[in-house]
Amino acid sequence: MASTISLGATAGAPQQKDGRSYPVLSRREIEAQIAEGKHIFILDQYVIKADAWRKYHPGGEKAIMHMVGRDATDEVVSLHSLEARRMMDKYRIGRVEGRWKNFIPPIQGGKFRPRVGDGEEEQEEEHDSSLTHQVRQDATPSSSSSSGASSRSPSPTFDSNEAAPKSGIRNRKPGLARSDSTTSLSSVDDDKTATHTPVDGMAHLDALTRKEIKLDLAKYPSLEPATQDAIVEKYRLLHDRIKAEGLYDCNYWAYAIEVSRYTLLFGLMLVCLQWKWYLASAFFCGCFWHQLVFTAHDAGHMGITHNFQVDTVIGIFIADFLGGLSIGWWKHNHNVHHIVTNSPEHDPDIEHLPFLAISHRFLASLRSTYYEHIMHYDAVAKVMISLQHRLYYVIMLFGRFNLYRLSWLHLLAGKGPRKGPAAWHRWLEIAGQVFFWSWYGYGIVYRCIDTNWDRFLFVLVSHWVTTPVHVQITLSHFAMSTADLGVAESFPQKMLRTTMDVDCPSWLDFFHGGLQFQAIHHLFPRVPRHNLRRTQKLVQEFCDDVGIPYALYGFVDGNKQVIGRLTDVARQASILAKCQNVLASGELGHHH
Repeated sequence: MASTISLGATAGAPQQKDGRSYPVLSRREIEAQIAEGKHIFILDQYVIKADAWRKYHPGGEKAIMHMVGRDATDEVVSLHSLEARRMMDKYRIGRVEGRWKNFIPPIQGGKFRPRVGDGEEEQEEEHDSSLTHQVRQDATPSSSSSSGASSRSPSPTFDSNEAAPKSGIRNRKPGLARSDSTTSLSSVDDDKTATHTPVDGMAHLDALTRKEIKLDLAKYPSLEPATQDAIVEKYRLLHDRIKAEGLYDCNYWAYAIEVSRYTLLFGLMLVCLQWKWYLASAFFCGCFWHQLVFTAHDAGHMGITHNFQVDTVIGIFIADFLGGLSIGWWKHNHNVHHIVTNSPEHDPDIEHLPFLAISHRFLASLRSTYYEHIMHYDAVAKVMISLQHRLYYVIMLFGRFNLYRLSWLHLLAGKGPRKGPAAWHRWLEIAGQVFFWSWYGYGIVYRCIDTNWDRFLFVLVSHWVTTPVHVQITLSHFAMSTADLGVAESFPQKMLRTTMDVDCPSWLDFFHGGLQFQAIHHLFPRVPRHNLRRTQKLVQEFCDDVGIPYALYGFVDGNKQVIGRLTDVARQASILAKCQNVLASGELGHHH
């Protein structure tokens, strides 16, 4: 991220700290080590080589891979405990000076030069300094570079997002973050689009990308280093203020109330089951799971005891033993989501082809770096995407079944750490899965319900009742930007640009479970959910100060924004199909 951490292209005297000496590493030296396959990032001006523990990282190795060559200070501080950060000190190999300019990580398409000789750094710096200027001047999906020939950037990309919704965006400083660009793709006249759109379907998608780049650059603060550095500095001061005000401290009385609610719901499920009120029992079972998700989420972020092992065990007990979902899978998925939020190629939380696409870029059959396969825009996807705005809530009804699938794939494939402090978690999770399907699948569905039809209805209803959770999760991001503004954008600006908060009265906080404060949560993931409402006021002041629009919608308006986004992408899919039909019919010359 853009920050005060160094550009560091010159060598200097070693620094003495903690009894160790750390040499200054040049930018060229760091690039060469990354070219050799090293996993290196910058943390508090120190160069960290993560190779020794990358595979043992409890949050998965891809979260680290997305930080290679970058200043990861804000991401690391936001997602890790002080104990974990101190552990990283053991892997320091040097330091940098000045302001660090990020490389594009290899997993995101960055290319790095190996050691080939001297005399390259000066040319390197001249080329690198033009990155931000080129992105802002051209606003095109060109090959911008963050490190000259050494690290070529993929195209900066945007989705078919509404640039500035008519309501819900609180523009905090009009002079810095204009919100007057209110044109959305849905507002573009279809005839006009057809007239001025290149017949080539891919060219049409590129035109949409260029348009979205210009809209987002107009709406958010400049990517110039001075602007982004000021945002980072104030974000870090806000972190210190939140800590000083005790907002990282957990309110255990609030969790006592939560446990009482869970116990009540589970008890009501058993009572109704005893009385053979199967649908009512299924309803309370679904409510029980719905509420459990929120505390599992807190535990996954170490927001309860702030102790990694204790909170992980709490998370496993809740997610695996009581809910049938893998907390280990969730951590691997969710940590990547927090780092590359709303990136079509990288964020698994928005990669739902063939069922849903929230960006026109999915129509180009992108490759997912998380799942490591091509997300094919095939015949099934073409049908589903054309209907996605009508089928959205139907698809959400079956969200929990997909989570079972992902959980078991993660556990059976052993994708979690095989060594290190989290190695034993997989076996506890597998025990939890066996326990869950014993009490729910065998004990309740099979033993306590009389007929197969009633069993079928019980399973469906108990899972359908959890639908609001899946809507809530998608609501926070589906209507927001999926743009990649490149490596110059700061962590706090990216989080606020890609995440929405949901406005609701405080008495409804139990229903949303803290997920209504997703923008706040993405800035400060380890703040316990019962403190997020107080934290929101401080974040609003921060947005006022730095000029970043803060997205806040009511639940109904937020759903309208999501449906509007899905409708936009379905429309662009229709235009793309027409372009492809024209090419296939050989009428290109006639159209020109």
